[in-house]
Amino acid sequence: MNDHRIDFDIHACPSPAYVVDDALLKRNLERLGQVQKDSGAKILLALKGFALWDSFPLVRQYLVGTTASGQDEARLGAETFGGEVHVYSPAFTEAEMTEVLRYADHLSFNSPGQWRRHRDTVTAAPRRISCGLRVNPEHSTGAVALYDPCAAGSRLGTRARDIGPNDLDGLEGLHFHTLCEQNSDALEETLAAFEMRFGQYLSEMRWVNFGGGHHITRDDYDVARLVRVIRDFRARYPHLEVYLEPGEAIALNTGYLVATVLDIVDNNGSIAILDTSATAHMPDVLEMPYRPEIIGGALPGDKAHTYRLGGMTCLAGDVIGDYAFDAPLEVGDRLVFTDMAHYTMVKTTTFNGIRLPSICRVDETSREIRTVRTFGYIDYMQRLS
Repeated sequence: MNDHRIDFDIHACPSPAYVVDDALLKRNLERLGQVQKDSGAKILLALKGFALWDSFPLVRQYLVGTTASGQDEARLGAETFGGEVHVYSPAFTEAEMTEVLRYADHLSFNSPGQWRRHRDTVTAAPRRISCGLRVNPEHSTGAVALYDPCAAGSRLGTRARDIGPNDLDGLEGLHFHTLCEQNSDALEETLAAFEMRFGQYLSEMRWVNFGGGHHITRDDYDVARLVRVIRDFRARYPHLEVYLEPGEAIALNTGYLVATVLDIVDNNGSIAILDTSATAHMPDVLEMPYRPEIIGGALPGDKAHTYRLGGMTCLAGDVIGDYAFDAPLEVGDRLVFTDMAHYTMVKTTTFNGIRLPSICRVDETSREIRTVRTFGYIDYMQRLS
């Protein structure tokens, strides 16, 4: 059961709508800012997890820059956030590399082959870019294979055994990213594996990126351990700059998806059809998979009235889950899904021509809702030609 409470008017926004609460976002940013201060590490916003650029004037008060997965995220970070721009991709085309070099300050390659292929282009760029290599510590700590970059056969990062003589010439950093929604004990384990396999190269480097997946703003996250791990590492390698690049931790538990009941049908139980969609608006529900929480909702049987909640696309499996409520649902009722700021807006689709949810923000002090963006036909039409 979710006992979460909200103090803003859920009827003051369009439906469906993502609603980001500035007070909750600021709370997360303050914690991340304190981690930077206490540990000496720099924290970047990973745009792949949270890219609501309307909020960047707030976010950049606390974080030093952004990390991107390609040319368009890099441009977004440079133009709307500022600060440092870090870029990594499993592979770059020549055309994309030319564009990335307009914005990147730090650039991580996935393999020595990619570095050799693009090295002359990087060297000839009018801006100085600090380049590094993503490495694979070969130490798995996650529970879901889909999100494990250290799994056997992974394409992400270079193993120590695959680094040959001169492969690191000209590189200034090493980058590993192995975690997913994990605590600082997983980082401590992974860092030990990283140092065991790649420690011999660190004296020649200028920076190390610890990647993302650090759930720093989760209530049970061991921040003290994180600070100690980073400080100890920096004591061993005082010449190295340390970066972390969480995406989820920035927006964890800061936002909602407000939806409306459109119809109620029966087929071996009550089914409520909503104006949202698991596959189009919250795809991680099907991909992870996981069961999102709803304010006032509970597990089937824990309250008097149970419904299967389904989306409005034609996909038979567009089902969010089964939820119980104190009172019967009625057409027009609004439901509020929690923790819907990260890996939601960045992953939406217009499958079936379904419109994207509006984007709103709740003012930190007045608690009034402001609609930042609504979407319509043109947003669907311009995806294709």
